[in-house]
Amino acid sequence: MDIKPKRRTRERILEASLRLFNDFGEPNVTTTVIADDLDISPGNLYYHFHNKDEIVEAIFAGFEREIEAILSVPSNRQADVDDIWLFLHLLFEQIWKFRFFYRDLNDLLTRNRTLEIHFKQILAHKVLTATLLCEGLVAAGAMRASSSELHALSTNMAVIATYWLSFEYARDPRGKMENERIGRGVYQVMAMVSPFLIDKSRSLLEKLSVEYLKQQPLR
Repeated sequence: MDIKPKRRTRERILEASLRLFNDFGEPNVTTTVIADDLDISPGNLYYHFHNKDEIVEAIFAGFEREIEAILSVPSNRQADVDDIWLFLHLLFEQIWKFRFFYRDLNDLLTRNRTLEIHFKQILAHKVLTATLLCEGLVAAGAMRASSSELHALSTNMAVIATYWLSFEYARDPRGKMENERIGRGVYQVMAMVSPFLIDKSRSLLEKLSVEYLKQQPLR
């Protein structure tokens, strides 16, 4: 029987920190709390990370690698409605996985210059990916929109994806932060895209929306 190797302390610190940041908010979690959660000494934690900012930056590096992969668009064919749906679903899943970055965004960007620079690049990539997907639909005759409408739509898609968690939190600050909140974000973005779609593409989106709402009821 194969014995799985023990996870390294550094990996355990990153996993525990992500969980604690997501559950309680990054500003409310100290290195002492992280060490206590892992049942290790603060000195052991500081051996791997000199301060909390180093932990945040290491988690962000993983987030950046994963989300950049999601922001890649099909290069060998024109995009269709399924591509936008899948893109949004994967994007919002990634946002949920690293939700503390989005919930505590303003505070983190104010404090950390590295995050400020890299998150700005991620936002630009979100808008570019949304633009390319929508342009593919226009080229395929599945969407009708002017260049200015496409620019506004793509920007709005990125805005909603980035700030949806803050909106949900403001609606119900004491409520549980469950995955359904992200599902509602996907639906809202697709509802914004829908008026620009034509014929079969719009019908397909409406069908996908109905199926999605059965799994992610709006409240």
